[in-house]
Amino acid sequence: MIKKLLLFLMLQSAVGMVLSADYLTFTAEKENSLFCVLYHGNECDIRCSLDNGVTWVPLKDREVISLKQVGDKALLKGYNPKGLSNPSVFSSHVQFSFQGGAIAASGSVMSLIDGVGETKTIPSPNCFCKLFYRCDRLTQAPKLPATTLTHGCYDSMFLYCRGLTQAPALPAKTLAPDCYWSMFRGCEQLRTAPALPAKTLAPYCYCSMFSGCSQLTTAPDLPATVLAESCYARMFSSCKRLKQMPNLPAMTLTIKCYEGMCSCCDSLAQTCALPATVLAESCYEDMFKSCTQLTQSPELPATVLAKECYKSMFEKCTKLTQPPVLPAMNLAVGCYHSMFKECTSLTQMPNLPAMNLAAQCYQCMFLGCTSLVHASLLPATNLSDECYSSMFKNCTNLVDCDELTASPGPFRCYYEMFYGCSNLQKIKVHFTTWGDKVKIREYYYEGTEYWMSGVSSSGVFICPSALPWEVGEHRIPKGWKVLRE
Repeated sequence: MIKKLLLFLMLQSAVGMVLSADYLTFTAEKENSLFCVLYHGNECDIRCSLDNGVTWVPLKDREVISLKQVGDKALLKGYNPKGLSNPSVFSSHVQFSFQGGAIAASGSVMSLIDGVGETKTIPSPNCFCKLFYRCDRLTQAPKLPATTLTHGCYDSMFLYCRGLTQAPALPAKTLAPDCYWSMFRGCEQLRTAPALPAKTLAPYCYCSMFSGCSQLTTAPDLPATVLAESCYARMFSSCKRLKQMPNLPAMTLTIKCYEGMCSCCDSLAQTCALPATVLAESCYEDMFKSCTQLTQSPELPATVLAKECYKSMFEKCTKLTQPPVLPAMNLAVGCYHSMFKECTSLTQMPNLPAMNLAAQCYQCMFLGCTSLVHASLLPATNLSDECYSSMFKNCTNLVDCDELTASPGPFRCYYEMFYGCSNLQKIKVHFTTWGDKVKIREYYYEGTEYWMSGVSSSGVFICPSALPWEVGEHRIPKGWKVLRE
């Protein structure tokens, strides 16, 4: 009698534990749904129950578990206080693989750590990295209740889960480096993004998080005002249906913080304000590249620039018709490089008042802008290496250029500046020398190399009387009339 009572109490205790635990659960949504676990060099404790927690068996590497009927469930738990990754093994991670029918996940993923799903602290770097990588048949994500994250903890967790339509809540307010890197990248059916309340960011924390989520239409709020290196880099890249981006209130930027953030967002028609006045290296690089519906750019009030800060920012924005004001007087290396490259609807260029240039600062800035008709004054008197290189290359409707002030001077400063501008018929310069040849690695370069190759067969070249009359692909175009001032 006593033995029966003890057995009854033990069963009751076990049932109570099952009811109170929040086990990671896989539920079959179609017949003959299969899954297995791949340990990739780890020795983890993961156990499975097919009878609602009455009995548990260890899951062996690549052992296939069958959920034969719709509604069949597998409960999963483990005791892994050091996490699911092994820092001593390169690319160590645990990965589920689904086959057959669709499977919905529920319960807490943390039951793989503490056995019951209660802890909110992720114990190791890369803990859940690639956990559901390429699980095309995953239709629902489990709960991710952790508030204390680690380096790369959710990196690529749902990468290419093409059946996932909704993301789980992400309550953490303090992030870790790489924590959400590519977390939902390639989830082509994801329609809703989770709230992202974090205000304390870390390097690469949101990098590529929703890249390729082609059904995502709305971006979550991003309230952080202090950024980290590459924190939002490529976050919404190739979100083809994203129509509106979140506000970006930060005034202090960091290296590559917005790099490629909304690139290739084909439905994005307007941007948010970008209020920062002091920029960081590559902070806006590729930010709106190939946003083919973008018709208007944000104001860019920054007066303190940084290396490649605007590089390719609006490249291939083929509906952009008017550029922003660019007030900076002191430029940085490559700061405007390819900024409006192949913006084929751009009809005018901004005033460029800067007097202090830097290497490659205007390189390819308007390359391929086939609707640009007039090149305005470029007042700088001291040039830098390749500062105007290919600036207007292949602007096939460019007719004239107001004034070029500075002598060619440094290595390739005017290299291919007007190359392929087949309608260019008028140009005015104020320089009085053509610049010296410079030998670099057995090749001679000069400041006006190929600078007007391929322009109109006739035109007017206006120059000071002191400029030597020299004709050729590096000098005054053949067939042009020369007016001296």
